[in-house]
Amino acid sequence: MRKNKFRFTNRALSQLPAHEADSPSRSAEYSDADVIGLRVLVNKQGRKYFYFRFVFDGQKRAAKLGEFPALDVAEARTLALEMRAKVDRGINPQQGVSSPGTALTFEVFGKNEYMPFARQTKRSAHDDECRLRVQIYPRFGTRKLSEVQTREIQQFHADMKESHCAATANRHLSLISRMYKLAVQWGRVERNPCIGISKFKENNQRQRFLTPEEIQRMYKAMESEPNKTAVAALKFLLLTGARREEALKARWENVDLENGVWFLPQTKSGRGRYVQLNSEAQALLRALPRSDKSPWLFPSKRDPSKPIYSPRDAFDRVLTAAGIEHLRLHDLRHSHASIAINAGVPLSVIQALLNHQSPVQTMRYSHLMNSTLRNATESIAEVVSKAVRGMPDGATGAKQH
Repeated sequence: MRKNKFRFTNRALSQLPAHEADSPSRSAEYSDADVIGLRVLVNKQGRKYFYFRFVFDGQKRAAKLGEFPALDVAEARTLALEMRAKVDRGINPQQGVSSPGTALTFEVFGKNEYMPFARQTKRSAHDDECRLRVQIYPRFGTRKLSEVQTREIQQFHADMKESHCAATANRHLSLISRMYKLAVQWGRVERNPCIGISKFKENNQRQRFLTPEEIQRMYKAMESEPNKTAVAALKFLLLTGARREEALKARWENVDLENGVWFLPQTKSGRGRYVQLNSEAQALLRALPRSDKSPWLFPSKRDPSKPIYSPRDAFDRVLTAAGIEHLRLHDLRHSHASIAINAGVPLSVIQALLNHQSPVQTMRYSHLMNSTLRNATESIAEVVSKAVRGMPDGATGAKQH
């Protein structure tokens, strides 16, 4: 089977067969591996035409260069490169008229090309859209897609780590890199400026748990927080141990308050599961306002048709007011597990509560069982000690030194 992308040579093009007569398409298209955007179209009569494909003002366009072999490969490449240079300068090569500000910008590419593709191929397309709108477009949106430099993205990556954390910075870098990878494949740019930028090391083993006293302070501080939707989301995260994306995208149609069950149609593992809602979680949901305009438990204030993107700002304000340091949103999930373990819940049940696919994931909480195990072994020691001293069960004796 002939490849649709290869390095054009005059000999290779002369050997291309005519397009299949019974094909529903009018011609076959081949791409040059050397010059992005240079194409050869072969019709059913075997005639071959050079085209240059490009995007201008957010619209896909094609400029006819000439017919092969009257126009050879070297000449076609020269014409295509000249057109590419005009596009990069904001000039429509088909008109030759400068149009400042209308060359393909990062935001135009993101909204018109990347996001439609992401919605078709990614379950997390909404997350991409939010990251772009909140952090990336304000930084690069008005820049020409072809002009963003590696150093600028490195600086953005570093700034995100300072304002958020290494994991968040890495997620944003991955998104930008993915966009540029597709832009290269689609002939919009010639290179991916993210290549060579190293991700920050993420400390996934870091664990931080709220103490009962900190929970009390946090709930007290929540009373003064104006964003009540975000407060409810934060409490829900602690009470259910759900992942942030699972909780923030929860729909009323999947909540059965009568039976105390919340259904997640799609989880991180790709499979649906049921979450048992404890009495506090049920009371929290019953107190939430509901509207026909929004299907979400925690709707966005700006656009109720969408869920809240992140309660991070409210979370930071609450932590500051409560005097709690070094706590992440994800630590609410860890705290849920910590509370369960200190209540004597077995690790096997913790695994089910957190929907861990492997017990290895749950073993990170095993050290929290030390106090529970210590209390259990001390009760055994007490029984043995009484037996040795000949004291009846339940009696107390003076502690010997």
